[in-house]
Amino acid sequence: MNEAIKPPEQRPEHPDFWCKRFGQGVTPWDAGRVPAAFADFIARQPAPENTLIPGCGSAWEAAHLAGRGWPVTALDFSPTAIAAAREIIGDDAVDLLCADFFDFPVTTPYRLIYERAFLCALPRKLWAAWGRRVAELLPPGGRLAGYFFLCDQAKGPPFGILPEQLDALLAEHFELIEDAAVDDSCPVFAGRERWQVWRRRPA
Repeated sequence: MNEAIKPPEQRPEHPDFWCKRFGQGVTPWDAGRVPAAFADFIARQPAPENTLIPGCGSAWEAAHLAGRGWPVTALDFSPTAIAAAREIIGDDAVDLLCADFFDFPVTTPYRLIYERAFLCALPRKLWAAWGRRVAELLPPGGRLAGYFFLCDQAKGPPFGILPEQLDALLAEHFELIEDAAVDDSCPVFAGRERWQVWRRRPA
C-alpha cells in the first residue's frame, strides 16, 4: 500500500498510530522504569537543568527528573500517550504537553533534550527536520543526551540509524562527548542501542 494513502493509524508520523498502540497496550519500547545510564547521567550533574523530553510516552524519566527538582517538559503528540504519562507522573511537577515536537511554542529555553525511542519512531523523511529542530532548541553548551538505535533496520518503527547517518544529522552543530554500550535495553532495542551525549557547539 502506498504510504500516501495509508490510513493515519498505519503512519508513525501521525498521532493515531501511537494512540492505537497505547490504547491496545502494545508498547515494547516502554521499559516500565528509568534506564540506568540516564539515572547515572542525572546523578552526575551539578545542578538541575531545564529539560525537554520529546515523544515522552509514559514519561518515567520525566517523573524521575521532577522528583529530583529538575524543571522538565514532557511532550507527546498522542493524547493516549499523554494520558498514560499522567498516570505515571501523578502529582509531580512536570509540564506535560500534547503537542508536535516540530512546531510547539517554546516559552523557556532548554539546556537538555533527552532522547529515548523518539528519533527511531520517526520515518526517515523526518530525520533532517529532527536534526534542525534539536539544534534550534538548544543553546551553545546545551546537550542532547540519551539512547540511539544504531543499526540499518529500515522497516519500523523502530527505524534504525547508522552511526554515520546520525553524525551527518548532528555534527554540524554538536560534538559527541559521551558514547557507551547499554546493558539494560528493552528486547526490541537489545544489542543495538548506545548511550550518547552530544553538546551544542558555539553558534
